[in-house]
Amino acid sequence: MKKEQKRFIAGAVCPRCREIDKLFVYRLADKKFRECVSCDFLEEQNFAPFVRELDTRVTDNNPIHNEEQVVHLVEPKKDDQEDR
Repeated sequence: MKKEQKRFIAGAVCPRCREIDKLFVYRLADKKFRECVSCDFLEEQNFAPFVRELDTRVTDNNPIHNEEQVVHLVEPKKDDQEDR
């Protein structure tokens, strides 16, 4: 089994020794691991299966929702009592 090149995670804090910038990640076969160079911390990373992202106005790809819409501004009505 070939071990993928190690990649350090900038700004990451080790959960065991609390050292910053000491964690790296790598892949071994079909599994992903993170490991610390300062202590003996090693953890297999378990990722949740891909879940479809909820539609929002930012992620909405429906062309009907992306059409331009005209907005009409309406002046507020003045009450009869204000004019007196």
